[in-house]
Amino acid sequence: MGGDDSTRWQSRAVLVTGAGGFIGSTLVELLVRRGASVRAFVRYNSRDDHGRLDDLAPDVLTEVEVYPGDLQNPEAVAQAVGGREIVLHLGALIPIPYSYKHPREYVFANVDGTINVLEASNRQDVSRVVQVSSSEVYGTAQAVPIDESHPLNPQSPYAATKVAADQLALTYQRSFGTPVVVARPFNTFGPRQSARAVIPTIITQALTRDRIELGALSPTRDFTFVEDTARAIAACGLVEGIEGETFNFGTGDEHAVEDVAKQILGLVGATAPVIATDERRRPPASEVERLVADATKARAQLGWWPATDFETGLTRTIEWIRGSLETFRPTVYTI
Repeated sequence: MGGDDSTRWQSRAVLVTGAGGFIGSTLVELLVRRGASVRAFVRYNSRDDHGRLDDLAPDVLTEVEVYPGDLQNPEAVAQAVGGREIVLHLGALIPIPYSYKHPREYVFANVDGTINVLEASNRQDVSRVVQVSSSEVYGTAQAVPIDESHPLNPQSPYAATKVAADQLALTYQRSFGTPVVVARPFNTFGPRQSARAVIPTIITQALTRDRIELGALSPTRDFTFVEDTARAIAACGLVEGIEGETFNFGTGDEHAVEDVAKQILGLVGATAPVIATDERRRPPASEVERLVADATKARAQLGWWPATDFETGLTRTIEWIRGSLETFRPTVYTI
């Protein structure tokens, strides 16, 4: 497996922001199993739950220092960064449809939150900050596959805030020498992902309904299994001499939304029409029609490549969702 540098994580002091998300919780699990000392920053709530961290096996969760707080609070972020060697910054507000309704919230969470992480990391003895980005910053592909030199063309408020956060991070590296690396995963899927994303939306509908209702069916995406994305982010935290660099992470394969739905129906043994509904579509000029990654740079400099093929990843995701249907609503968003 590319990027599997497990022994080098022994006793490393790591902060993971956004640790309650499905990628964040998978990353936390990977790091704990590799021997890292993990502090997991999660958004505080009155229910005292920790998102998808609570799904981790007890032997993993007992090794995690859970730190509730808010990335918009600079004091909380500074305390969380204190004593950490490596900061893996995944914390962000993500659902794209919600960003059309409340863009200011995305600025607060994704831009202000990131500058708080950068300020705290710059003031303390941090050896690496990994800013986790999104392929949405590229917009519809102008050239395929998309490499790191592709123009940035955000087509949603969410994507615009990720561009801003990435550029802030790179500017801190250039201006202050903050040891920043930008990790840019393409669409990630797998166990623990919420039904706001397209693959869990399709799976939950395929398991519970007699028709699949989605947004646009023709857009294509490059889907990477979550464990591979976690390995990619981890590699960005360890490899030396890559400060100021950006890395794309994807498989290089593209799948149309409609084809993914048909493949999932086949895997669950169901038949149902796949229907595009207007209420699930993005605004026309905001729809990203095509995303497919060129991860050549990641393979060359990080030794990373995806280890899980798409059908295997789908099968594992279906199995997890079958056992978790009570936590899913099969009606949420498009990609």
